[in-house]
Amino acid sequence: MKILFLGASALALGACADAPTPLPIVTAQQAVTDTAVVSPIRYQDPLAGYTYRGPTGPRDWRSVNQEQTEGN
Repeated sequence: MKILFLGASALALGACADAPTPLPIVTAQQAVTDTAVVSPIRYQDPLAGYTYRGPTGPRDWRSVNQEQTEGN
């Protein structure tokens, strides 16, 4: 019963509230400030510079580590 009373009172108080402030018209303001020149976008292939690097086969991890050390 309390929930019904609280819900009804919230609706009644909401109906008595002031009207919301209208939002400003932003499109007219943006039209004046947007002076950027946009160039057309060309299609670019996302795989343009791709080269296949397949596995070369299993190798001994000790020799691979020795090849990648700073001294070599």
